[in-house]
Amino acid sequence: MYIAVKKIIINSDIKNISIVEKLIDDLTGQYNIHTEVYGKLLLAVVEGVNNAIVHGNKLDANKNVQLEYFIGDKELEFIIMDEGNGFDYASVPDPTLPENVEKTHGRGVFLMNHLADKISFENEGSKVKLTFIL
Repeated sequence: MYIAVKKIIINSDIKNISIVEKLIDDLTGQYNIHTEVYGKLLLAVVEGVNNAIVHGNKLDANKNVQLEYFIGDKELEFIIMDEGNGFDYASVPDPTLPENVEKTHGRGVFLMNHLADKISFENEGSKVKLTFIL
């Protein structure tokens, strides 16, 4: 059973990341989310939305990113969807390998994988679900 369910839609402008940060701050206060979960949640969700804006929608302000969240007694789930063509999430290079350490891109999926308690991709990668245990 979920305590809260909400959906927001933002256009693909990087400035809208602040809306997502405020949402997470508000949720943390409202539902008394532990600071350890807050840190993981903030980084993973902001990274997911940033990827949707930059890589999924290619910074096209005419395209939207949809963000839904579901809060239950024991978990919090965020779903991030863009209007892009998706990507092959299984073939994203490991940024910790020596040949990739110097690259400036490619850390987002890695971070989300390590920060969320569960992650799944749908719609060829244009939809990501991040689950956090509360």
